[in-house]
This record gives sequence, C-alpha cells and structure tokens, in this order.
Amino acid sequence: MTKITYFFATISPYTYLAGLRLEKIAAKHRASIEYRPMDLMSVFSRTGGVPPKDRHISRIELRAQELERQAKKLKMPYNLKPSYFPVNMAPSSYAFISALRHGHGDGDLGALAFGFTKAVWAENKDISNPNVISECLEAAGFDGALADKDMLGAAEQYSKNTEEAVASGVFGSPFYITDTDKRFWGQDRLEDLDLILSGAL
Repeated sequence: MTKITYFFATISPYTYLAGLRLEKIAAKHRASIEYRPMDLMSVFSRTGGVPPKDRHISRIELRAQELERQAKKLKMPYNLKPSYFPVNMAPSSYAFISALRHGHGDGDLGALAFGFTKAVWAENKDISNPNVISECLEAAGFDGALADKDMLGAAEQYSKNTEEAVASGVFGSPFYITDTDKRFWGQDRLEDLDLILSGAL
C-alpha cells in the first residue's frame, strides 16, 4: 500500500484550503496517510523561511491576494484577518496527536486537521483555547477529553515530528511526501500528487 506522509500546521491557511482533498486522493488510490502535525515556526527558522508577520511587505501583500483568490476558486469561506492568528499551535497539535494515539479509530483524523484550520480561517476561533480544541475533537468524532490525555507524550511526538519534517526536506505547510520520496508543497500541488499516484506524471 502506498503511504503519504502529511506534514501540516494547525494554523496554516494553506492547510485549511487543502480541505479534505488529500483524504479523497488517498481513498482513490487506496493509500494510507501518516499525519504529522509540526511546529511550523521552528521549521521556517531552520529551513530559510520567515514567519508571515516578518516578511517583506511585497510578500505580505501577495500572500493576502493569493489566499483570497484561492479561497474564491475553491468556494471556501475565508477570513483574511482572523482575530486569533497567530496563536500557539502546540495545544491543538498535542490534541491531534492524542487523538491519533488514543482515539481508537473512533474519529476522522482528516476532519480533525481540517477542523482546526477551519476554526481559525473560517470561524474566527482561538484554537489555543481548550474549549475550542475540545469542540474540534468532538466535531471530528473524538472524545473532547483527549485534549488533556498524555500531553507529555504528545509534546515529545510533536518535537519528533518537527525534527522529521526538517530531515525530510519539509519547509512549509501543507507538505506531502510519498513513500518513494516524491515531495509536494502546498494545497495547489494536490493535483500533481494525484497524477503521480496514478502513474500519469
């Protein structure tokens, strides 16, 4: 079975715009997905990237235009200036890891990853807030109490994910890597991933 390792950040607008397309592609090709929430700011700093707020104004302006265009093209609601961005992405990432480890297959991990980003970019919610995290878990079919389960273990795994991301050539979110080391950066490269898995590219 083909495996896709999916590195993502729970506050990334481009991860939000990816929606659930990865999951549909994986189902189409009977591929598995290994979800890896990571510390995007750490990845930026270690791979030559710059946090959005620190970028040159030309990059900031183009990013704003591009995000709005992509959201319209995808027919997805999008708030250019959410009240809770940036926020600490660690608590939501820990919760995701706990759901992955201890959710017993009850919920939908793809829906959870999407749910966190949707909360930021479409619902104007603070995903560092424990209540919002629990709401996202429950909406994806998980027990909301998983947010507080094995936080130390989740923190350790989050750090490992970040190290793995840097070692694997990841420098942004979303980032997809096949088990043959084909790499794709950005939601706008999901079509290419689909074509690779189809053998057409």
